[in-house]
Amino acid sequence: MGINYGQIANNLPSPSKVVGLLQSLNVSKVKLYDADPNVLLAFANTNVEFIIGIGNEYLQSVPDAAKAQAWIETHVKPYIGRTKITCITVGNEVVAGNDTQLVNNLVPAMQSVYKALVNLGLDKQVTVTTAHSLNILATSYPPSAGSFRPDLAEVIQPLLSFHSQTGYPFLINAYPFFAYKGSPGEVSLDYALFGSNNQGMTDPVTNLHYDNMLYAQVDAVYTAIKAMGHSNIEVKVSETGWPSKGDADEVGATPQNAGLYNGNLFKRVQARQGTPAKPSVPIDVHVFALFNENMKPGPASERNYGLFYPDGSPVYNIGFHGANYLPEDTDIAYTSASGINVSLSILFLHFLITFVKKVKLFVELLYIVSLCRVFHCSV
Repeated sequence: MGINYGQIANNLPSPSKVVGLLQSLNVSKVKLYDADPNVLLAFANTNVEFIIGIGNEYLQSVPDAAKAQAWIETHVKPYIGRTKITCITVGNEVVAGNDTQLVNNLVPAMQSVYKALVNLGLDKQVTVTTAHSLNILATSYPPSAGSFRPDLAEVIQPLLSFHSQTGYPFLINAYPFFAYKGSPGEVSLDYALFGSNNQGMTDPVTNLHYDNMLYAQVDAVYTAIKAMGHSNIEVKVSETGWPSKGDADEVGATPQNAGLYNGNLFKRVQARQGTPAKPSVPIDVHVFALFNENMKPGPASERNYGLFYPDGSPVYNIGFHGANYLPEDTDIAYTSASGINVSLSILFLHFLITFVKKVKLFVELLYIVSLCRVFHCSV
């Protein structure tokens, strides 16, 4: 099981404390939305696998090969020897967005990042992909009718060709909560929550039975990919989750429902289940999110997807017993409003290195002065 570690908050613990929390939970896969050096340094030698992100704001520059190479040299090369970076997402939910320039830049950006990894011999160790919302689909029900939006075909086809040629996974952000919130009278809550008392649905074409919505959504994407002529691309879930709180019109956003959704999902991931259409491929999931993020814009639900409060206490009970942070005096962090953590331990390390360099320079100067005295030269 993986988890999304978002940082759009001003009250989060330092990355080193998050290490303690995730280790106590046996979480071995983490997805970031950037390449925060404080996080990557904190998780050095922990064996936790990282997906790091190139934000949408970089998509205008990264298609340039030199700039893509510079990004990899800065954000991957210095850390990959000690921190397990396994994937880079180039943008988030770009294809279904309204920014035509970003959409047009996406595949060239992915290709440039891939070539930069090839240049460093890292293309087998680190994959390149991008995450999509389910809004890229024109049809998702039943799963056998899954299809991409016709207006996106010009970008979807080269994108799928890239995945097919590299063998890199296709990522989707899938939220049954959105479907339930939009049509609570039509969508079964039990079906959305992996409940055991729902009738589910049987696909009339494949005769495959679905007992939960997430698996149906994943298989709809597989069908859409196959309809575009590709059958060798694995679909992974880069985001899924359920909010514990929402606005008055956000039906179903409760701690109980969030606990049921994530708790039932954890059990299925632990059992290495596959979807009905891909039973031999264990579903790969990153849950959203580690913490409630108090500065996320949008409806109240956006700030309440976390499994934990910033103090490490669980938002609801699905078997977690709270944080196992490092002692308070071993690491103190300031967290800015933009979500960038600056660890005092890292600052101290930089100070120490600078101090040692100055001492070394002073010693060398004394040595030169002593030689000059011996040989009666002037300084």
